Amino acid sequence: MGRPARAGSFVVVDGRADNEISEISRLYVDDQLAATIRLDATLPQRSVRVETAAGRANHTYALCGEITIRLPDGRTETHEVNGGGILHRPEGRTLNALGTRNFTEFYLADPDDPTVVERQPGRSSVCSVPTS
Repeated sequence: MGRPARAGSFVVVDGRADNEISEISRLYVDDQLAATIRLDATLPQRSVRVETAAGRANHTYALCGEITIRLPDGRTETHEVNGGGILHRPEGRTLNALGTRNFTEFYLADPDDPTVVERQPGRSSVCSVPTS
């Protein structure tokens, strides 16, 4: 079996927030790991190019990972992030990875066209870690 033909690509930009110490996130597109992004004080922002499979206009996505933040009192706290949705014709776009609700929701957004990303409520099963 060969790899699926690639039709195009899009870019995801992820940046560290002011109170964020570190982040490791995994981006899945169509249930396949597309990129792993690591951010910290030495690498506060990163852009990754994601290739998409041919023959599809829409793609599912999930963002999973852990974000460690510094609280106002100086303590640190790590949040598991998990979110996803559907990308509508993302080829050629630049999407931002964003966090809300005290770094518990994580999603993609297109600053130029909100119709490109359809967020789905709840947690993505792609992010689930199997337990034994």
